[in-house]
Amino acid sequence: MNYVTRIRNLREDSDKTQQEIADILGTSQTMYARYERGANEMPIRHLISLAKYYNVSLDYLCGLTTKKHPYPSI
Repeated sequence: MNYVTRIRNLREDSDKTQQEIADILGTSQTMYARYERGANEMPIRHLISLAKYYNVSLDYLCGLTTKKHPYPSI
């Protein structure tokens, strides 16, 4: 799974619109839709913002692991 699929799934699971996520990232809905389609690569600053927003690791967001959190809670 790549980040394109992951960001769409996380957004839909959170019942958020593309516009709401675009507002969080400080971009337009049109540009965010392009990220979700894979038409444009998402900048790392946006990936970091989404990982923080969804409380997941960057590895999970980028599809490198199926574990949302790399370490157990302390």
